Amino acid sequence: MASVKIGRVNHLIQQEISIILMEEIKDEDLKFVTITGCDTSSDYSYCKVYFTVLDEEKKEVVLEALEKASSFIRGKLAERIDIRHTPELKFIYDTSIEYGEHIEAIIDKIHEDESGDN
Repeated sequence: MASVKIGRVNHLIQQEISIILMEEIKDEDLKFVTITGCDTSSDYSYCKVYFTVLDEEKKEVVLEALEKASSFIRGKLAERIDIRHTPELKFIYDTSIEYGEHIEAIIDKIHEDESGDN
């Protein structure tokens, strides 16, 4: 039961942070950030927020900007989400997309090698 509630909270936090970044943050570097997921602790004290950026070279700059804006984002979340305690946000760059692209490239290479051997 608790995991279902945390799952809903994770989805809601992800959705609201995305809206806050698009509509209320003035930093242009943060306009093109995609929130890919959230992982809230069972006591709602911490939330890992996973993100990606369009420009790979800017990921460090974006991470710094997100960390600086985290208290503002947390305050906006507190206004928008009806939970007793708004979790502290920890932003983490999501490498799963890069990993998926790497695996896809390996699979493509295997298929090319197989078709070349015939």
